Amino acid sequence: MTIQRMDNVGIVVDDLDAAVAFFTELGMELEGTAQIEGGFADRTVGLDGVRSDIAMMRTPDGHGKLELAKYHSPAVLGTGLPGPPPNTLGLHRVMFAVDDIDDTVARLRTHGAELLGEVAQYESIFRLCYLRGPAGIIVALAEQIG
Repeated sequence: MTIQRMDNVGIVVDDLDAAVAFFTELGMELEGTAQIEGGFADRTVGLDGVRSDIAMMRTPDGHGKLELAKYHSPAVLGTGLPGPPPNTLGLHRVMFAVDDIDDTVARLRTHGAELLGEVAQYESIFRLCYLRGPAGIIVALAEQIG
């Protein structure tokens, strides 16, 4: 038996509204929100007393999804680093293909995004960048140019 598809990527955030606004500005669509709590949640994630709010975001083509979660209990654990670098174990990034990387970066900056480096060109194929979004999430953007 094989998997059917990758359903979503889950990201824990400290400000759900800000994260939804950030990914909406990027071009994702809010599919829905829910409050999650109870025994099934505790058993599923292996924590006691889970109470969280989630927002499911989807890409315009409907194939990619992010589940943004704000935990009210148990208390959220930080990484210990204010903004882990891209080479931190267990962490990398979420990448999105965009039509206009300069416009996208400018719009995301109004939501607090900061470039980690600069917009760089890979041969005559792509323009790429990494930026830090809400809750320290590293978001990569790629604009195909060739």
